[in-house]
Amino acid sequence: MFPTLQVKLARYEELERMLQDPVILADTAKMLDCQREHGGLGKIARSIREFNQLEGDVAAVREMIESADDAETREYAQAELSELQTRYDALRTELEDMVTAGDSLTRGSLIMEIRAGTGGDEAALFARDLFDMYTKFVEKRGWKFEVLELSANELGGMKEVVLSITGEAAFHQLQFESGGHRVQRVPETETQGRVHTSAATVAVMPEATDIDVEIRDEDLQIDTMRAGGPGGQKVNKTESAVRITHVPTGIVVRIQDEKSQHKNKAKAMRVLRSKLMEARQATLDKERSAQRRTLIGSGDRSERIRTYNFPQNRLTDHRINLTVHKLDQIIQGDLDEVVQALVQFDREERLRGGTALA
Repeated sequence: MFPTLQVKLARYEELERMLQDPVILADTAKMLDCQREHGGLGKIARSIREFNQLEGDVAAVREMIESADDAETREYAQAELSELQTRYDALRTELEDMVTAGDSLTRGSLIMEIRAGTGGDEAALFARDLFDMYTKFVEKRGWKFEVLELSANELGGMKEVVLSITGEAAFHQLQFESGGHRVQRVPETETQGRVHTSAATVAVMPEATDIDVEIRDEDLQIDTMRAGGPGGQKVNKTESAVRITHVPTGIVVRIQDEKSQHKNKAKAMRVLRSKLMEARQATLDKERSAQRRTLIGSGDRSERIRTYNFPQNRLTDHRINLTVHKLDQIIQGDLDEVVQALVQFDREERLRGGTALA
């Protein structure tokens, strides 16, 4: 039962052996990749092991009931079977959720990009608010985040920010945030009290490893330059900024957040791997689009998925027709209701073969 999860258990056990291999332990990069994948599969492995054990226990107790010679023994065994069956049914439901969630549940790390869209300075301020909202949500969950790249403007807004988020099931929880986010409010830059509409886009990608995506050195064009800040000012006088172009796909990543060229290159490679995996997944989704119409479309980050209406204290997610009148709390990181509604909707749609969110 649950063949896909049994495969993941086999992979988990393979990784356990690999992490005892002196060759793997001597290669820090491979060891860290193995540890990351091993950690991501841990919950599934523990659950499927417990389920396999329960299956055996239930079968043994049923056999005991059938072969019992006296009523007292049968009564004792029946009580034990009832308790085992309750645990078995609950765990079976949990494993069904894991199957419908697919690989998203085993990926604890993600790359999130937030970019200001239409609306000038107000869009950049809204992008900053989204960044604050997500990082507060991350902190409440006990997860961790790291800013990989940040481009700010003079008013404190963010033209673009790239961050990594790590935590148990983090990608599973946040995967549906990709798309266009629209805000309606009186901007900080507005002097006459008029409500403006502006936008920002969010992209969420599972953080890829060397195991997920292999990148050949000959496919990369790496350029270095001086890092620049708001208004064209120079952040430093050394060529620490790194721009990496993946020639076969044309994907470009530029990182200048660190003063060290080496650190910027390492961050750029993390982002590039995830972008390549996202592009590969988008190609697969496009090939399946004739059979499967997703509510989030192709994953195009320009599609509007959500509206934040500050005058009405209202958030609306247009994909699942969810409206919540507590935007003031949501923007402070209280995203649980929205996130769980999206995860539950996607689960139900997958179970009935409908239009899943992703």
